[in-house]
Amino acid sequence: MERKNRVLAVAVLGGAMALTTACSGGGGGGGASSADAKPKTSAATVSIEPANGATDVKPAGPLKVAVANGKLTEVTVTGKDGTPVPGALTADGTGWAPTAGLAISTAYKVSARATDPAGIAATAESSFTTLTPQAGAGPQDNIADGQTYGTGMIVSLNFKTAVKDRAAVEKAITFETSDGSVVKGHWFNNTRVDFRPETFWKPQTKVVAHYRLKSVETAPGVYGEVDSDQSFTIGRSRVSTADAASHQMVVQEDGKPGVTIPISAGASSPASQNTFNGTMVIMAKEGTTIMDSSTVVNHEGPDYKVPMPHALRLTPTGTYVHGKYAPDNPFGNRNTSHGCVGLEDGSATDGDNDSVAGRYYAAALIGDVVTVKNSVGAQVDPMNGLSGWNIGWDKW
Repeated sequence: MERKNRVLAVAVLGGAMALTTACSGGGGGGGASSADAKPKTSAATVSIEPANGATDVKPAGPLKVAVANGKLTEVTVTGKDGTPVPGALTADGTGWAPTAGLAISTAYKVSARATDPAGIAATAESSFTTLTPQAGAGPQDNIADGQTYGTGMIVSLNFKTAVKDRAAVEKAITFETSDGSVVKGHWFNNTRVDFRPETFWKPQTKVVAHYRLKSVETAPGVYGEVDSDQSFTIGRSRVSTADAASHQMVVQEDGKPGVTIPISAGASSPASQNTFNGTMVIMAKEGTTIMDSSTVVNHEGPDYKVPMPHALRLTPTGTYVHGKYAPDNPFGNRNTSHGCVGLEDGSATDGDNDSVAGRYYAAALIGDVVTVKNSVGAQVDPMNGLSGWNIGWDKW
């Protein structure tokens, strides 16, 4: 007989087969009456938790089936749509538990069958309903389905409430990559986890982020809310290396010889205008953006509030690669910006799309890599924007 994954019981009908004798012509003879042969009761006792009729059951942990004086032969758990819940028997056959969490706000039915040492069957059934969460963690990521990103793209997931069970969240998030790249998460604090591979993505890699957080209890009484799949593609490779000391930026695309662009990085004084050193990632294409000194932490020097064209944001704290109209032409000569990497542009407001800055902006992808070196500024905090590439893989 073919052995299947689930154990099937051979039903042994309770009760022995009754033997009868033919009636003889005469008076009453003594044959045993079929009424005297009572069905045998199985010694096996099946128990199901949670109890029949239970409500507000947590989706993780409480479901289990057990038997005393026997072995389980079949356990079936189904939700409202009839989909079976996967599970496994213990090695000794006396217990069963699901191998995946249950769904929230769902009614389940449980049916179990066992046999005692004599082969006599016992069955049990139960039904219960899982809870409906009163609070959600509100996770939000920085990717859009179907988009194309640069090779430095990092997926950043932020929760509106603190995550207590990080392991459960990590288990519920997986990445499928066309080239087999391994993706790992790194927690910066209890509301933010970022994901990336060991090195920059390979061009044309297809990636799918699978979120299965809806029924995950991220903190006591708080659930993940989201079950979704987000797919994206990695485009061409484009890495820009800005040298604040030489006032030049080398842009290398798909392994081709680099193109050198004159720049003006952050001024050496005051310190609030220094450009960060380290590897950063373009996190937004903002076009013309108002550069406002009031948004700069520990700002020193005169206040300013000016529009800058072709702005590519590198950090939430205000680091950009952007166009700059400067008749005195500091590009390639000296550092005069307020912490950004400035490129020559043809207008003080909307810029010139055919300028150095305009062409650089047009070709840029969110996820492109920009590395700054030889600045008098500090090293960029890996948590500042998508700067996690500054953390080694062994510590990621």
